[in-house]
Amino acid sequence: MQKRLTRAEVPVEQTWNLADIFPTDEAWEKELVAVGNDIDTVTQYKGRLGEGASVLLACLNALEKLQERFFKVASYASLNQSADGTSAGNQAMAARAASLGAKLQAETSFIRSEILGLPAGTVEHYLAAEPGLSEYSRFLERVLAEKPHTLSPETEKVLAALSEVLDAPSMIYARSKSADMSFDSVKDAAGNELPMSFAVYEGHYERSADTVLRRNAWASFTKGLKAYQNTYAATWGTEVRKNVVMAKLRGYPSAIHMILDQQEVPVEVYHQLHDIILKELAPQMRRYVELRKKVLRLDKILYCDIEAPLDPDFNPPTTFEKAGDIIVKGLSVLGQDYADIIATGLKNRWIDWADNVGKSTGAFCNSVYGVHPYVLITWTNSLHDALTLAHELGHAGHGVLSQRHHLLLNSRTSMFFVEAPSTINSLLVADRILAETNDMRMRRWVIMQLLSIYYHNFVRHLIEGELQRRIYALAENGTPVTASLLSRVQGEILEEYWAGVVEIDDGARLTWMRQPHYYRGLYPYTYSAGLTIGTAMAQAIRQEGQPAVERWLTVLKAGGTKKPLELAQMAGVDLTKPQPIKDAVAYVGSLIDEVVRTF
Repeated sequence: MQKRLTRAEVPVEQTWNLADIFPTDEAWEKELVAVGNDIDTVTQYKGRLGEGASVLLACLNALEKLQERFFKVASYASLNQSADGTSAGNQAMAARAASLGAKLQAETSFIRSEILGLPAGTVEHYLAAEPGLSEYSRFLERVLAEKPHTLSPETEKVLAALSEVLDAPSMIYARSKSADMSFDSVKDAAGNELPMSFAVYEGHYERSADTVLRRNAWASFTKGLKAYQNTYAATWGTEVRKNVVMAKLRGYPSAIHMILDQQEVPVEVYHQLHDIILKELAPQMRRYVELRKKVLRLDKILYCDIEAPLDPDFNPPTTFEKAGDIIVKGLSVLGQDYADIIATGLKNRWIDWADNVGKSTGAFCNSVYGVHPYVLITWTNSLHDALTLAHELGHAGHGVLSQRHHLLLNSRTSMFFVEAPSTINSLLVADRILAETNDMRMRRWVIMQLLSIYYHNFVRHLIEGELQRRIYALAENGTPVTASLLSRVQGEILEEYWAGVVEIDDGARLTWMRQPHYYRGLYPYTYSAGLTIGTAMAQAIRQEGQPAVERWLTVLKAGGTKKPLELAQMAGVDLTKPQPIKDAVAYVGSLIDEVVRTF
């Protein structure tokens, strides 16, 4: 049986270069201590923010510099942990960074409290009197908006000091999944025994053309998840309860209202995305899955068969290097500067694409302020990986453009908008592949990859969002969050959505165990917002050309200086209205129509 590599055995060229943040662990250690010692560069202004605009500016400048340094410390630790969660050294490093973060939050919590304690109109007067504060106007706007839900300074400091404890559910889940969870090896149709892991299942086996391998891997995956169902229910239940209690303490109607307020998104927009996409896309997706059963001659469709390739003998391979060339060409439509950013990342080890024991599952991008973005992905030599990598490099391009033009405090956009710059990149790269082929089989394959993107963002992630919507409602009424409750509600949602087309087995009911997104507030539903915006912008670029490109680049450069709905409107997409959502759903339907016609 093929052996999975340890981190030490992975070729260095397949890993990211963390030396760009700190040359050595010793340098990281030195800065960790220095940041802790330098907190007084900010706390020296405690009790003084009422003295005048210049004092507030000096305090915010000191905070910005300290947070830049801490973000590097935290990112270095987090990225090491993601690369190998089995390492005791990496675990300790992450814990120490989290502890420093909690201390930093607690000691600097006075800034928000003192700003909110200033007499009405004082902040506005400060902004008029001190031009240097203009860079912090968005930050100050956000702080003032929190006033109705801010507790006493003492309470806010205590909550900040407890941030490491309050974030424990996420840490426990991530560490357990990367370091403790194991799966039985599996056999393919030829009887070959293959290694099994969380990352390999989701990155390869789930889309395998080998039905025997795919279903054997599903059985192994389900067995492995089941062993942790009560533990993961406890961690997620704690996360849910934390948010419910915090919302009550801060005077919000519900945890949903609190988290959406943090995202600066109206509750109506949140519900509209769920209701329209879940209802209107379901019949189209059922039709697509029924086609899969017919073409592949399956006895039934299990949850693990949803992404089985419709053309099993056609899976274009590619190398990491060739995929990089395809991505750069596809994104060149956004201009030379943008393409150069992506090319630089591909050539200079911004990307960790190896598969090794202990590596975090899935894919992500962490844009380290003052350095560059870092992307994690597990490469399987499929052209499908190129679209996934294009997605993560969309986050990277957004991070570079945003950080190039703004302070750290203004560079981060709302979670509601964050997936738009990534999902559009996958669509643009797919457009490029389509433009360069006359092979109808390749065209059909690319369209099916697009449908996979829409499945993940409009179905899988939005069903995760629907699970959150229902579980939070139950928790608000005092219902304990247990494994049996989560599996039951998960099963109900899947049965409603697939309406008998897909057999909802035990493994399907355990899909609530698969995503770390549940520990990041209401993250899952935001993928549907991002893809709706991305779909509209990709269409605008096809139709308008350069004017649409310029509009989009302006949005990317705006970073977090605007609310998410304002950013979408700058791009020409009004998500307060249902039409862009309905248009995106209709586009998915047209893709399914084309695939159906070819079989």
